[in-house]
Amino acid sequence: QVQLVESGGGSVQAGGSLRLSCVASEYTFSMGWFRQVPGKEREGVATLVRTGTTDYADSVKGRFTISLHNANNTLFLQMNSLKPEDTAMYYCAAGRSWLCYSGSCEYWGQGTQVTVSS
Repeated sequence: QVQLVESGGGSVQAGGSLRLSCVASEYTFSMGWFRQVPGKEREGVATLVRTGTTDYADSVKGRFTISLHNANNTLFLQMNSLKPEDTAMYYCAAGRSWLCYSGSCEYWGQGTQVTVSS
């Protein structure tokens, strides 16, 4: 199966920035970032199809940017203007079809914690 390894999480003050990375072991058609906090349902943050089409949650539009370095299958999430409500465990996910673009992904990373303080 596809292996995904996230990195780049950490602690930052509100208004700051972080850049998350996710290295995939092989090609996947679609990839995305999801987040979850204790006691709450997992939510989609941003997804991408390898051809370049992207989609964002309303809560992060204008602040987050998802991108893919095709040569080495590395997915990025640039997070700017971070808010305390962005605090969560962020998971990288991937799929071999467009389903992951819609939130149904086959492969998941272990997560990287993002903490935003006020």
